[in-house]
Amino acid sequence: MPKLWNETIDAHRAAVREAILDTTAQLVAEGGLRAVTMSQIADRVGIGRATLYKYFSDAEAVLFAWHERQVSEHLRQLEGIGDQGGTAAERLTALLQAYAGIARRRHGGESAALLHQGEHITHAERHLQSMLEPLVSEAAAVGDLRGDVPPGELVQYCLHALTAAAGLTSEAAVGRLVAVTLDGLRPVP
Repeated sequence: MPKLWNETIDAHRAAVREAILDTTAQLVAEGGLRAVTMSQIADRVGIGRATLYKYFSDAEAVLFAWHERQVSEHLRQLEGIGDQGGTAAERLTALLQAYAGIARRRHGGESAALLHQGEHITHAERHLQSMLEPLVSEAAAVGDLRGDVPPGELVQYCLHALTAAAGLTSEAAVGRLVAVTLDGLRPVP
């Protein structure tokens, strides 16, 4: 087949896949993770169920792909924040605030727990740690954060503490949680 034909087919497949994931995002927003069905997705995208099954084996596979895309988008957002100017402590604060905000929007329940397992989450956690650890090291080196605990341990403390944001109901509560978490990083007098 000519190269142009292959590129056109590949672009079409990518567009259909993105439409499926966009629709899945809408369905999750409307009814939660358990409400997503293959029939709903196919109807909303405007494709037949047989076509949908060519892309994904079941609703769980669609949800995993959607979640993987969400996690990648969150990491890009966090990278952008980490690349902004300011001191290491200021960038760390901004990153932790954004991370807690993301954690707050996390969907709960058994299905969410299932989505938060797997290689893409392990990769994302490592990536996040590699973003935060240099900031913690730099801030500790200038005395803004405690230096008596290894930076990797402080990062783990922050990430685990901020998972509590999933149960919070307001941005103000998220801000308080981040402040309390950051207080645990302050130098010991």
